[in-house]
Amino acid sequence: MIIHVANPIYDSVFKYIMEDERIAKTILSALLKKEVVHVTVRPHEYSNTTRDTLSMFRIDFAATVREKEGNETKDRIILIELQKTWLNTETLRFRQYLGAQYNNKNNIREADEKGFAYPMVAVYLLGHKVGNIKEPIVYVNHDVFDYNGNVVAEGNAEPFVESLTHNSIIVQIPRLQGNVNNRLEKVLSVFDQTNVEGDTQQVLKIDEDKYADDNDMMYVLHKLTAAAANSEMRQDMNVEDEFYKAIEDRDTTIMQRDKILKEQSEQISQQSEQLSQQSEQLKNMAKALSASGLSNEQISQMTGMSIAEIAHLLE
Repeated sequence: MIIHVANPIYDSVFKYIMEDERIAKTILSALLKKEVVHVTVRPHEYSNTTRDTLSMFRIDFAATVREKEGNETKDRIILIELQKTWLNTETLRFRQYLGAQYNNKNNIREADEKGFAYPMVAVYLLGHKVGNIKEPIVYVNHDVFDYNGNVVAEGNAEPFVESLTHNSIIVQIPRLQGNVNNRLEKVLSVFDQTNVEGDTQQVLKIDEDKYADDNDMMYVLHKLTAAAANSEMRQDMNVEDEFYKAIEDRDTTIMQRDKILKEQSEQISQQSEQLSQQSEQLKNMAKALSASGLSNEQISQMTGMSIAEIAHLLE
């Protein structure tokens, strides 16, 4: 059955679902490819309380992840810094936020005398494509090597290393396009913009039957359905649409202005070149006439130039 749900690419909708622990665990578990047994939203001063011209939505989590170590399982805490943006964004803005996280004393492990930080993973949900990378989701994982290029097996888990480096997950939402080949792509399919319904981006049409065997995904869909029916949520989406429309109008105006300025610059350059060529032709003509024995007065009568202009050309 086809249902209509709120588009989670909108900041208001995304925040609404990610503040639900069950949904946050579902999405983060799929991204990390590990079981997230507990997750909390970490308060910080960097969220979008007011909009900027690039609208980068940020939300941080402290996640308890269950990992296998041989025949045993171990729970460890990791920090997940999630940034979502619709628009092409300068990487400096991502780096600045990363820098703030590295500098945040609250990210130091409790009761750690050496001041080691919790391991961190940066997640980027992008509403645009990244260069020529064709894969919709890519993982950028650091490793530890010796001088000869051999992996140091115990290196990654060393707190000193984890405190100074981080892994990244980059999701290109425009490249999802209905492809579902694994658990993560199934979870992220609710972000697939090819399912946009009608003239507005606010609503996606989803085939609910594709998720009938997955209780967690059905829960996500029901939450998004509730968001679509919520009048305050729709108003928030309208505000976002107006904001992005203003940005698009501004960018269009800038592009048109730059195009006009470029055309004018090219015209001026062409005119300057033409004047330069004409000046050179006049100079050659004046020299030729002068070489024929004519006086400046005679040349002036023949060319219509003043005697001063002729004298200048003959210098």
